[in-house]
Amino acid sequence: MFDTVLIADWSAATRKPVKESKDAVWLGVARAGLAVEQVYCRTRLEAEAWLETFFASERSAGRKVLAGFDFPFGYPQGFARQLTGQDDPFAVWQWVSQRITDDEKGQNNRFAVASEINRAFPGAGPLWGKPSEDSWPEIPYRKSGIIYDLVAERRKTDLAAKAASSCFQLFFNPTVGSQLLMGLPTLERLRKRHQAAVWPFQDIDGAQLVFAEVWPGLIEGAVKHALANGAAEEIRDKVQVRLLSQALSGLDERAFSTLFDAPSSEAKEEAWILGAGCGQLLDRQARLATTEADMTLAPPPLRNDCFALPAGVDWTPVDDALAHLRDRLHPVTAVETLPLSLALGRVLAEDVVARRSNPPQPNTAVDGYGFAGPAADGAQVLPLVAGRAAAGQTYDHPVPAGYAIRILTGAALPEGVDTVILEEDVTCDGAKIAFNGPLKQGANTRKAGEDAAEGDVILSKGRVVTPADLALASATGVSHLAVRKPLRVGVLSTGDELVEPGEPAAAGQIFDANRPMLLALLATMGFEPIDLGKAEDDRAVLRGHLDAAAERVDVILTSGGASAGDEDHMSAILREHGAMEQWRIALKPGRPLALGMWQGTPVFGLPGNPVAAMVCTLIFARPAMGLMAGADWQVPQGFELPAAFSKRKKPGRREYLRARLRNGQVEVFKSEGSGRVSSLSWAEGLVELPDGAVDITPGTPVRFIPYASFGM
Repeated sequence: MFDTVLIADWSAATRKPVKESKDAVWLGVARAGLAVEQVYCRTRLEAEAWLETFFASERSAGRKVLAGFDFPFGYPQGFARQLTGQDDPFAVWQWVSQRITDDEKGQNNRFAVASEINRAFPGAGPLWGKPSEDSWPEIPYRKSGIIYDLVAERRKTDLAAKAASSCFQLFFNPTVGSQLLMGLPTLERLRKRHQAAVWPFQDIDGAQLVFAEVWPGLIEGAVKHALANGAAEEIRDKVQVRLLSQALSGLDERAFSTLFDAPSSEAKEEAWILGAGCGQLLDRQARLATTEADMTLAPPPLRNDCFALPAGVDWTPVDDALAHLRDRLHPVTAVETLPLSLALGRVLAEDVVARRSNPPQPNTAVDGYGFAGPAADGAQVLPLVAGRAAAGQTYDHPVPAGYAIRILTGAALPEGVDTVILEEDVTCDGAKIAFNGPLKQGANTRKAGEDAAEGDVILSKGRVVTPADLALASATGVSHLAVRKPLRVGVLSTGDELVEPGEPAAAGQIFDANRPMLLALLATMGFEPIDLGKAEDDRAVLRGHLDAAAERVDVILTSGGASAGDEDHMSAILREHGAMEQWRIALKPGRPLALGMWQGTPVFGLPGNPVAAMVCTLIFARPAMGLMAGADWQVPQGFELPAAFSKRKKPGRREYLRARLRNGQVEVFKSEGSGRVSSLSWAEGLVELPDGAVDITPGTPVRFIPYASFGM
């Protein structure tokens, strides 16, 4: 029903410390059962600013969002009419939002507003609880003596959910009543700005953004389980928003729709806790989310026919084979959320949005003196204000027109400053500065957000995270990234003729060159290589190897036995027991390529010849595996360079020659024999010759693809 679920654990407290702490505002975001991030906000104003940006970004991306807030959306039936003269709960929202004040330190007037509410009701209450008995006389210190006859003490949904607290309690934990007074103004502003539908007050069909009341107490069992099993060091509020957002976003549509049943007719005025009466369902879903396996998002498996070529296809051109792989494959790796320190080299599972502009405020690019520009031609003299502006030290006073201030590189521009002159261009006596104009307005300054603005997509889904990406994410306030788990690729060599390097080799046996080469290739390409050993030419043994591999890896690479001969057991066993396609590619070297599925795991059956195995891996397996790892389809970067060789090629097949660059020209290995393993080490890349006929002489432009373009 929703693409994104956000859960807010609200607070009525004053500003919390910079270090993450309890009883602050915590925001948890999840998609499809994956916890994307948990955000710590020191104040409600900070939380509202974050939500403003978040909702705008989600709407721009076209995602449907459920935003759950853990405070009551309404009071018991009859409250709204007594206070506002209407039965409309939004009349209460508006009434409260017009009176509540809140500042950057979290200081507010909620007890004064509560006093005004109590004056609208006869007798004591209904709101009670305060920091001291002597303050706010209209508010009882304790509940004793309050008679709830005009309105009930608890709503119908509180009873259904077995919530212990009342929306009339302002002080002494849990302070649900204070959370309500400090939360409704935020909701009122956000719902109007983003056209949010509020459940159950409004019809939510077709709404892109839905607000709902939630209560983490419904998953209390799961929270305790998580805190007792690995999350003990975490802040409870953080665990709650993570698990509840995961639990809700992981439900299928049918289960989700049951949560929106509000059986009480009073819900249209009192509101209703989402999932009240479904606590077991939510708690069970949240418990699943506490295990590592269920904290990741797994994509659907590949289809058994994903490698099947159109009927009647015989020889397949290289470009057609690549297009087929690109169109039929999709990511097979799960998604997890990691801190920046662990995300290097991982593939981004979703776009990354800047949480803060960089720079966050206009600042100076140099050491010098700041003033309101521009500066006219000729000699200029400006008096200095006391103090200075430095990076990390705000200057809190406006700089009057006609004055200047000492300012250091990286400092935020004080009010009244928009231009900075280099200190080398200034004479200063400690009280004033002198310099020669002209100087244009804005000189030597940086605009807020000129690098990246809050809400901008700074990194795109499918990108492999680099050290520079980590710098950009950190600079824009992003602390965690949703990334793909590494693609686990198993390498299996086949053939009775193979022996391990260092073992005695009998006549007719050869050392296995493919497996060490392929394992190293996979590691340099950012995949997780898994050595599956070697299998003899026995189909029962080979089936055992494949069965074991399918339980351990995401992709299997085999070498040898990929053609159609008597001893080509790999292609035969795939054909008999799996899903297998024999691709005859118009390629030199490496025509036979067996592609198939074994127990849901894709298998690339490479030629046994090391040169052909490497070429097929670079040209076909590398981009295909990159796509299955969640990365964008990668076309290797080539360069048109003059040839240092001669060659005449017939039409029909694309050729890849082992080559290297010397003195600005491309030379190729002296022999094209596909058994020359030394040519792979000698080369620094490949020359790609097109499908058609070519006649190359020294100086003819050829396409040279360095090994580095393949990620080697």
